[in-house]
Amino acid sequence: MAEQLRLDKLLADTGLWSRKEARDLIRRGQVTVDGAVVKQPEAKVDPASASLTAAGQPVRWQKYTYIMMNKPGGVLTATEDRRQPTVLDLLPPELRRKQLRPVGRLDKDTEGLLLLTDDGALAHRLLAPRSHVDKVYYAETEGTVDDGDVAAFAAGMTLEDGLVCQSAGLERLGPGRCLVTLREGKFHQVKRMLAARGKPVRYLRRRSMGPLTLDEGLAPGDWRSLTEAEVAVLRKEMDSCFRK
Repeated sequence: MAEQLRLDKLLADTGLWSRKEARDLIRRGQVTVDGAVVKQPEAKVDPASASLTAAGQPVRWQKYTYIMMNKPGGVLTATEDRRQPTVLDLLPPELRRKQLRPVGRLDKDTEGLLLLTDDGALAHRLLAPRSHVDKVYYAETEGTVDDGDVAAFAAGMTLEDGLVCQSAGLERLGPGRCLVTLREGKFHQVKRMLAARGKPVRYLRRRSMGPLTLDEGLAPGDWRSLTEAEVAVLRKEMDSCFRK
């Protein structure tokens, strides 16, 4: 049986209106379903098949929202903070009304790929240790990584404070530049591992997370919705991980 939603909830889920605003629109006769005016907020609608308009404009409903952001430095990976800007503050009001959450976190001064979604099941799978999702970071360091650093990362490291880091990839790109590939995401891990090898990080940007790669057309602070193909690839990879 097709999923049925209350009409006022369906409109509110788009983020364009609050639940109260949606009810007011409906009662004023400004909402149509398949060409017919509907004035009952509690009317049930199949969002997958119904054609909707509100205030004369077509309404597009989707169950979940997936946002790719190029997180800029100086912004917190959080949903709210009283003193500092967060990644949600970079979104327009209709998206801020949704229950979007960052998938994982990037340090305040770290830039790059950040996924935000209200699909809790997919977010859980992406972050679950058993998924072993590769996260690739571009780093600029004081000093240049060498063969010993590459070997230490590959073997896994135990830091001075006792933090145990699993095997990680380290690729040299040139003087003071490298790529780091992690399958876990412990606090400040890239910075702490490189610092432990005497190569403090001066700049850090996440390039990819699993099959999702940062759109290089996004300037820091910009965002876009994931394409249907990107969402499908994410779901397929997570399903594959959990079947292993």
